[in-house]
Amino acid sequence: MKLRLGIPKGSLQEATLSLFTRAGLRVYTSARSYVATTDDPEIECLLIRAQEMARYVEHGALDAGLTGLDWVLESGLDIVKVTDLIYAKQSMGRVKWVLAVPEESTFQKLEDLEGRIIATELVSFTRNYFARRNVAVRVEFSWGATEVKPPLLADAIVEVTETGSSLRANHLRVLETLLESNTQLIANKAAWADAARRQKIENLAVMLSGAMAAVGRVGLMLNVHKADLPAVLGLLTALKNPTVAPLADGDWVAVNTVIEENTAWTLIPKLKQANAQGIVEYPLNKVVM
Repeated sequence: MKLRLGIPKGSLQEATLSLFTRAGLRVYTSARSYVATTDDPEIECLLIRAQEMARYVEHGALDAGLTGLDWVLESGLDIVKVTDLIYAKQSMGRVKWVLAVPEESTFQKLEDLEGRIIATELVSFTRNYFARRNVAVRVEFSWGATEVKPPLLADAIVEVTETGSSLRANHLRVLETLLESNTQLIANKAAWADAARRQKIENLAVMLSGAMAAVGRVGLMLNVHKADLPAVLGLLTALKNPTVAPLADGDWVAVNTVIEENTAWTLIPKLKQANAQGIVEYPLNKVVM
């Protein structure tokens, strides 16, 4: 049994391949091929545009794939959402699809665009959004460089943004956010119904989610005398509770926990002042809840 998995080609590709590496599954790509191999002989990857991923998953050409919620909604296809993976091209966060107009325009709200032209790559979703608001507009598909189209080629755009820098560079201002989107692991319904394939997809979800959860966190272990343990525990915050284990010397215990990496700089000196010893900070590859 081989699992056919879609990897998003384009802007999400590098972030996705990096996530797979952190999860422990290396994906080997070639500039000359859309087929990629992995360290797992039972997983075969195809590089597919995120915009097309839901179609190939729904049709069964792929058992599973990674794509954005935006493109799943745009497709309108019936697939299984396995898990959310909150990462984007530049950050570990969501992206926004926004309605933007030229800075100097008189448009102040969505309703002001009645009868106007909207350029976007997210055509079906945008049409439905305006229809729900009872605002009649002409939505045109944009093949790219959408930010440069107003005001000459369109009155407004619906465009994806992660930082807003491209909108600002093109002198556009946001009227409204239509959708917040993130990467999802999706599956074909027949593959999900097959026990072996489903187990493989669920295992993949566990490892990818674990790699995501480890981002920005580090492990911390230390030794402390039992008399000083309450003071040390008072300084620590963990996913649940720190693990406390006895040492060979019955008066001492070992403490193991997970902390946010950006707190280590101030926390470790405080732990030292609270009489903790043998403090070790170490990197994490995965945190599986």
